[in-house]
Amino acid sequence: MSVGRTLALAGPLLLAGAHAAPALTARGPVRRMLPGLAGQGAPGGVALTFDDGPDPLGTPAVLAALEAQGWTATFFLLGSQVRRYPSIARDVVAAGHEIGVHGDDHRNHLARPAGAVRADLERATATISDVTGIRPRWFRPPYGVLSAGSLRAAARLGLTPVLWTAWGKDWEPTTPERIVRLLVGGLHPGGTLLLHDSDCTSTAGSWQATAAAIPLLARELAQRDLVVRALGEHLAGGRLPDRR
Repeated sequence: MSVGRTLALAGPLLLAGAHAAPALTARGPVRRMLPGLAGQGAPGGVALTFDDGPDPLGTPAVLAALEAQGWTATFFLLGSQVRRYPSIARDVVAAGHEIGVHGDDHRNHLARPAGAVRADLERATATISDVTGIRPRWFRPPYGVLSAGSLRAAARLGLTPVLWTAWGKDWEPTTPERIVRLLVGGLHPGGTLLLHDSDCTSTAGSWQATAAAIPLLARELAQRDLVVRALGEHLAGGRLPDRR
């Protein structure tokens, strides 16, 4: 095979590799090598995050459970869900929680060209900002799968990508006890926990187990002397970020 033909064949493969390389961070061992991306923050507490909302049933239930504990969390919102349920998105902000961008449609970024990912994040960010009055600062891709296009689009929009260190797999048929067991199994001080306040991409009614898991999680964290923080405080060293 000629050198020219070899290079012609290698070029698309190299481009595909560059596009997909960030997706390796979806794997726990790789993610742990990048503590900032994983959401590793200050010791003494954990960040609690929720994906896929807002939802007319799940989000209010989770907000009530968080209020009962006095916790502040970070909600990664889908633009498409915000357009369906704008008042619920505003309720999240009114309750004092942080918001981030989870995309507009819940589609894997590896299967989308960079231009489509950019348009998706631009639409989601604009929708969330317009509806809530808050410009989001955090970004988590659907399924936790980043692409090169994801990272470029997030940087362009001033969004900081954050994944997680432990999850409760609450999108599956499950129980509150199993959710907490999975979270605790990956729990360590300074970590970021992932749950879901919507069943729009999950098992129908899965939010019920998530909301019921929150008081159980509170007992586990209290035994470990760990407080719950939103990402802004968590990644600012356990202090509230400077808002000037």
